[in-house]
Amino acid sequence: MTSPEDQSPAQRPSESSGSSESSGSSGFSGFEIKDRVYRSPAGMVGGVLLLGLAGWLGGDAIVAGDGRTPWLALASLILVVPLTVAFTLRPAVYAGQDRLRVRNPFRLIVLPWGQVAALRSGYSNEVVAASGKKFQLWAVPVSMRARKKANRQKARAAAAARGGAGGRGGLGGGLGFGGLSRGGGAAAAPDGPVRAETDRVMDELRELWEAREKEESAQGEVTVRWAWEIVGPAVAGAVVLGILLVMG
Repeated sequence: MTSPEDQSPAQRPSESSGSSESSGSSGFSGFEIKDRVYRSPAGMVGGVLLLGLAGWLGGDAIVAGDGRTPWLALASLILVVPLTVAFTLRPAVYAGQDRLRVRNPFRLIVLPWGQVAALRSGYSNEVVAASGKKFQLWAVPVSMRARKKANRQKARAAAAARGGAGGRGGLGGGLGFGGLSRGGGAAAAPDGPVRAETDRVMDELRELWEAREKEESAQGEVTVRWAWEIVGPAVAGAVVLGILLVMG
């Protein structure tokens, strides 16, 4: 599950002339688009809880431990805290007017829309660059349970629509066992296909990509940067912890 956020109020389009909801399927052109930020609320909550637990246990060992215990606890914290942040709080997807920024646990990938070849959804959500390289969207995890639930809802809605359309002369009369519609007939089908939340996020990204990929400002090169602020402390903690364990 992901949550879209507005990154920058300064990039907000005028309320009266252009919003993505009011400008149709091609409403991503003709005005400045504010960045959309997608994160995983469940991952963020889990990360905060894990960091709290690590701080409590590690802090207690540092303060009350004897011998090498405080040093082992400190080295463990230096290793565990960056990794926890990397896999829970750090992942995010920034969809802007000209580019897609993917912040994964250990890398930051910037793809201009013109360099995006595909946005795929399978057992994981990923973006494919024009060069053929694939990058997983850690902040938009696939939930097979949510997909199955959406498929069940879609099947029930279709069954209710069929039952309502063909059952007016049956036992249910005008009710059709699907509930009352506003006009007294069968229950209305949903306005659009039922989708899991992360699949809807991918639909939004595809819509923005298709609208912006040909724009001149959305061209450029794909850049990949390692998150040394995460990798450095984690490697240092692992090295110190390994030395302490070897020294016995």
